[in-house]
Amino acid sequence: MDVMRVVAAAVVDRGRLLVVSKTAAPEVFYLPGGKPEAGESAEETLARELEEELGVRPLGPVLLGHVEEVAALEGVPMRMTVFTAGLDGLPRPAAELAALGWTNGRDEFGPRLAPAVRDHVVPMLVRSGALEG
Repeated sequence: MDVMRVVAAAVVDRGRLLVVSKTAAPEVFYLPGGKPEAGESAEETLARELEEELGVRPLGPVLLGHVEEVAALEGVPMRMTVFTAGLDGLPRPAAELAALGWTNGRDEFGPRLAPAVRDHVVPMLVRSGALEG
């Protein structure tokens, strides 16, 4: 079975992680990002997706790691490349996004986080010291 490849940004500000929901499933929150286009590097995908979805560009992206999980919406195997990054402005939801929010993973967003974010990315960020455990 093919694995869906995704590139995403883990943007942490003041101890909270930026999460977004899509109009197709507004109750589930993910990291901003998306699928690479043909010939695009992970960093290029990240920049394009953040521009399309949030109207911002990533600053100083650093590879956090890779997450293997079943995609929450598509229900297919997914390999997500996650970068930590700052943003060059205030994010505003655009394109297919329904909403954005900031979470520490243990607040009201916790139960609504996609499994890849809740079970993998949040623990990675806690281990790295970017989020409090």
